[in-house]
Amino acid sequence: MARVKSGPYRRRRHQRRIAHNSGYRGTRNHLFKRANEAYMKSQWYAYNDRRNRKRDLRRLWIVRINAAARLNGISYSRLISALRTSEIILNRKVLADLAVRDPKAFSQVVSKATSKA
Repeated sequence: MARVKSGPYRRRRHQRRIAHNSGYRGTRNHLFKRANEAYMKSQWYAYNDRRNRKRDLRRLWIVRINAAARLNGISYSRLISALRTSEIILNRKVLADLAVRDPKAFSQVVSKATSKA
């Protein structure tokens, strides 16, 4: 069986990786080994940050809900507890959106939750 040489294929693979890193500085955009390391690291960061984004957004929603709840005279934890006991099913994303875009509706939700609790 004939021996397969990898010259052109390897070059094409290396050039693809280097082209992917075209905006990087120094040797990271023209040496394959450094470009490959930078690419692998960037993919690792992208994977982790897709999960961290969810964590950060939840923290932001909680901060917004807490600020709006305190304007209505109740703390965040008591509001969430009141929502649970009054069986009002709104997630934090929707509550935060209400708090920012429609404060009147948010205050109605707070009053409904605290009246039933």
